[in-house]
Amino acid sequence: MFGRFLRAAQEQQVQPGQPDAPVEVPLDPVLLGAVDAARAAAVEEAGDAFVGEPLQAVMEADGLACHAFTCLNPAYAGWRWTVTLARVDDSADITVNEVLLLPGPESILAPTWVPWSDRVRPGDLNVGDVLPTAPDDDRLVPGMLGLDDLEGLAGQAPLHPGQWELGLGRARILSASGQDAAVVRWQRGETGPQSAMARHAALTCSSCGFLVTIGGPLGQAFGLCANAFGAADGRVVAMDYGCGAHSEIIADQSAAGQDPDAAAQQDQVYAELSGGPGA
Repeated sequence: MFGRFLRAAQEQQVQPGQPDAPVEVPLDPVLLGAVDAARAAAVEEAGDAFVGEPLQAVMEADGLACHAFTCLNPAYAGWRWTVTLARVDDSADITVNEVLLLPGPESILAPTWVPWSDRVRPGDLNVGDVLPTAPDDDRLVPGMLGLDDLEGLAGQAPLHPGQWELGLGRARILSASGQDAAVVRWQRGETGPQSAMARHAALTCSSCGFLVTIGGPLGQAFGLCANAFGAADGRVVAMDYGCGAHSEIIADQSAAGQDPDAAAQQDQVYAELSGGPGA
């Protein structure tokens, strides 16, 4: 007997993820018909000039109805005045619970507010700005602050100091996910292999004498440009990036059909004619 009742109770339970069955609210003709009382409340709140025609009246709950009116204020196009009325049982008295100005389906609304920390984008930081780093930023992991950290880590097999980026003196260092994000960003950026400059270059940075190598795992794919005339001087460049200022692009004057001695003689003649140095 108990099992039968238990099964019946289980069958009546709402399963997780399923919406609750809608509850039918009994209609109250008195509340739904109190349009004039609802409009009078809206006029008292906003003024007669800003309250328009009634839009709808719906039952919100037992003994609670909501009337909506057009808002005629040009600053709130598409909005509506909403008046909530209440009535207790069979009482003839109607109570105004609240009057609100609410947006309608065609209202112009401000976009959803986003915290400043989520709105800021790369390149937004200006002089004097401060951009705090979250304590749980997944781009960072704890670093090693001193020799005590190294000694403590040495005895924790299978980890050894050689497998870690030491980061001595820094509370946090770049994590694996932070490194991966940097690789993707730099590869797809202006100094990556798919940039217009790189696609039109004959040689890559990996063979350029102006490339300054960097340590760590990122040094296998990136370096720094130290060519003042290069397209990325002082910036991180991918090894397979390139530009027209590669160190091994050497001017071959003889190949261009010009004798170096003849060029020097032309310079001397020009100097004599212009009265400049060497005249």
